[in-house]
Amino acid sequence: MPANRIVPLVAREGLRGPYWLLTFRHPEIARDARAGQFVMIKAGTSAEPPLRRPFSIMATDPGAETFTLFVKEVGPGSRALGRLAPGEVAQCLGPLGRPFSTPPAGTEALLVAGGYGVAPFRLFAEELKRSGGRGRLFYGGRTSDDLPLLEHLGGTSTPLVPATEDGSVGHHGQVTAPLEEWLDSGAGPARLYACGPEAMLHAVARVAEARGLAAEVSLDPWMGCGIGTCLGCVVKVQNTDETRASYRCACTEGPVFDAARVRWPGEEVSRARRERAGFMA
Repeated sequence: MPANRIVPLVAREGLRGPYWLLTFRHPEIARDARAGQFVMIKAGTSAEPPLRRPFSIMATDPGAETFTLFVKEVGPGSRALGRLAPGEVAQCLGPLGRPFSTPPAGTEALLVAGGYGVAPFRLFAEELKRSGGRGRLFYGGRTSDDLPLLEHLGGTSTPLVPATEDGSVGHHGQVTAPLEEWLDSGAGPARLYACGPEAMLHAVARVAEARGLAAEVSLDPWMGCGIGTCLGCVVKVQNTDETRASYRCACTEGPVFDAARVRWPGEEVSRARRERAGFMA
């Protein structure tokens, strides 16, 4: 059982709409966190509410012993976090989960974010910079309001390609369109990394499969405990050495998975139909 950490809030920054950047102090989390990992956190020190909520670790500053979360106010837990004042504390477990892997030397990391799913890619960009790796971030949403971190991410060394479905910022259309344009431009070896809505993750998986590229996706099922006890976050995965798919806890065996191993909703039905069509032919 991971230790319960009491983390003081040291800074808060309001963004457009229901979004906040919250910076907490804890030396081990700041030192050990990797891109793709998360914390389970709740405001205050009381036993209520009983459940912490999961948030990707967006950035770390080991020198200042701080880590930053990108929080969207949705329910009572996230609203309580957003209303913390500097000096107040939260209860936290972390860092938890399996992070994104480091791209092989000479391979460009293509980071694909859908709206709120951009959170882990700020830390990923920092890791790439430290290792001398190359990356490119494709950041998409329905409207410009879904890209509240656009200005913050523009200051990194990783090129940023925004896309909105209504055309209010960047490419007019889904974020996978500029991704495919970049891949088709002959940019060189690449590995895909994605975080965001499930439909976008599945689309990225199809793009990778069609081009024979490796891809990793960060899945976001409902998560109650973060340590593999409640079994609320299971996802269907089939590894190459397995004859059938099985359910894995996203909190302990993920949240990052090989996109080719994930069994997406509706995929098995489609596969069965293709196989029947081929047999009948």
